[in-house]
Amino acid sequence: MTLFNKIDLYASSEFNQLISHQVQTALDEDIGTGDLTAQLVPATQMVNATIIVRESAIICGIAWVNACFKKVDTNVEIIWHVVEGEHVSANQLLCEINGSARSLLTGERCALNFLQTLSATATETGKYVAAIAGTQAQILDTRKTIPNLRLAQKYAVTVGGGHNQRLALYDGILIKENHIAAAGSIAAVMAKAFALNAELGANTSAATSIQIEVENLSQLQEALIAGASSILLDNFSLALLSEAVTLNKKSEKPAILEASGGITIDNVRTIALTGVDRISIGAITKNVQAVDFSMRINGAN
Repeated sequence: MTLFNKIDLYASSEFNQLISHQVQTALDEDIGTGDLTAQLVPATQMVNATIIVRESAIICGIAWVNACFKKVDTNVEIIWHVVEGEHVSANQLLCEINGSARSLLTGERCALNFLQTLSATATETGKYVAAIAGTQAQILDTRKTIPNLRLAQKYAVTVGGGHNQRLALYDGILIKENHIAAAGSIAAVMAKAFALNAELGANTSAATSIQIEVENLSQLQEALIAGASSILLDNFSLALLSEAVTLNKKSEKPAILEASGGITIDNVRTIALTGVDRISIGAITKNVQAVDFSMRINGAN
């Protein structure tokens, strides 16, 4: 896997196992010793239900919804009328569900919780992706995710048209201000990073990506001289971003430039037009507002 493309991961059996684990944990949290209210409904009652969306959105989380109901009752049947990543409109029918009334009622909340959160992440990402359309820049996420939903949200980012920064601390070297301070200088910390990467590659074939964060043009120049191939420009003004792009182009070996910090839907296109390669945004995973979905039982089968 590369730093910015995790598609192979999301298609893997390991990711499917992660979905299963996340769903089981959520169901265990919600059901505990049993769904008391569902016991008010006859055990033999079979029903038809539908899930609709109350607002426009990008749908994400179908696999989690399926897993929620199937783990409660393998006999539940779900018929989807949309696909993952589809743009939907308010009041659009998403799926029909047939099965035991008790099972549908017990699985409802967990299923909608996953659907509303992941669709929100995909939808918010999609807004930023649309805002920079026609530029060379890509939208990236960060590690500012909901605890225990890191990979799920990062998957949702890709569904919304974005790309993934490193998945976690184990997935790539990202040198920040405190790393530089502790190591003594940009040159020193980059040398240590290159040495560690060589060691990883020699011992385990696990050589990884190296990125360094800089806070001004002087540090950018130091990073380029030290051989950095990926540089994060932290809280640069528009003017400084443009200067950084120009400086980078003059380098013997230009680096990938990534803008980060203070980025909103209102300024993201202007930032993209400076010529940076990537724009990382914490808001697409940490500031999302849940999409409004509703499940309704329509009648007995």
